[in-house]
Amino acid sequence: MKLINKLSLFITFSKLIIAGVFILVLPLIVSKVASEYTDYLLLQQRNKVLSTISTKGSEYYLQGEQSYGSYTMLKDDYISLEPSFVKADTIETSRRVVERDTSNYRVLSYSFTDRGKGYLLEIGKKSATIHQYNKPLQRIAFIVLAGLIFISLLLDILYNAVLLRPLNIIIKKQLVNQRFPFNTRSRSVRTTTSDFKYLDEQLIVLMRQVNEAFEKEREFTANASHELMTPISILKSKIENLLLDEDCSETFQSKLQDMSKTVNRLKRIVSSLLLISRIDNAQYSLDDRVNLAELIAEIADEMTLPLESKNLELQVELPVGTPFINQINKDLIYQCIFNLFHNAIKYNNEEGKVKVYGSFTDLGDFELYIHNTGEAIPEAELPLLFNRFKKLTNASETQGNGLGLAIVKSIVNYHSMTINVSSSQAGTAFILTFPKRLF
Repeated sequence: MKLINKLSLFITFSKLIIAGVFILVLPLIVSKVASEYTDYLLLQQRNKVLSTISTKGSEYYLQGEQSYGSYTMLKDDYISLEPSFVKADTIETSRRVVERDTSNYRVLSYSFTDRGKGYLLEIGKKSATIHQYNKPLQRIAFIVLAGLIFISLLLDILYNAVLLRPLNIIIKKQLVNQRFPFNTRSRSVRTTTSDFKYLDEQLIVLMRQVNEAFEKEREFTANASHELMTPISILKSKIENLLLDEDCSETFQSKLQDMSKTVNRLKRIVSSLLLISRIDNAQYSLDDRVNLAELIAEIADEMTLPLESKNLELQVELPVGTPFINQINKDLIYQCIFNLFHNAIKYNNEEGKVKVYGSFTDLGDFELYIHNTGEAIPEAELPLLFNRFKKLTNASETQGNGLGLAIVKSIVNYHSMTINVSSSQAGTAFILTFPKRLF
């Protein structure tokens, strides 16, 4: 999963958790706010009554009566004023009887004196009316919270996208879209994040070091292979001349023949290494156009004798419309498929079968299968098959030098193609994929 997706998920879940906790405590918050606001209103009403009494006196309310009482039509609010010497200054919830109707009220009780007389002022608000707006308030708070979460999530995602954009550019420029040898002259990514700058710079340095190391290895391989060809040819020529000498005993000629086989094997190894080096050095042009079906038929015809030597059956089943391949090197592609054919024969069982078939993928690429009915390749060896000098555990000492598949891999990489291998008890198949852009 991409980093930006992980960050977005974390932000989303964290905000949802916070929102969930807020929703759980929201009823308590709304109830507390309603109660506090009610107390505030009661205090405001008390101050208003006291202000009126200080200006006009308590008779303004009593009007010659012993006490004063007033309430709304639905008895939601009431106010009372009566003589009393009890000290009180409280706000509490208690039961009150208003016109023979008993209900719970939030009551403010306050005692004061006016013109030497003590009075008790009570202002009450029915408890049921205090919390009648709790649910609408909770609903409004929830809608506002959902809107704020959505807006904050959108802003967080946009900010993360902007913040991580340099990292995405680094990944695409330095890793995804790179092809060996790496491009170390690209411009540095423009960003104010020092970590991204450091990562970009270090990747460029690392790629430069890899390029330099590979160039040295490639130069050594090319030079060594080229220089070794001359002494090998001289040695082979001298051995052949000695074999023509009539004075050589049979024992000596037998030893010379063994030496000749060794020299021939060494020559093949050097030739293979030189071929790989030339491919890696991009010394082959990619401007040929090849009929893939005809190329396979040509290779199959050349393999007639090896097939007959092991009594193998060859089946070639290519679909109608097998494509022409463009922008390739015909000799290299020929060598690639030839090596796969050769391996399919060499590692097959007697009286087995070699099957060559192809198909188009959903993406429009063309896959060429070269399947043999030989022994299964151990799963642990599959990732190492294309390594240089890697030989199968079931191969004999005389079966190749371990460079055939290494050459195939170099040719495949040179043409920006892919190759895969699958193996089971039914046999082994190499799948060569020609991308659609080559058609």
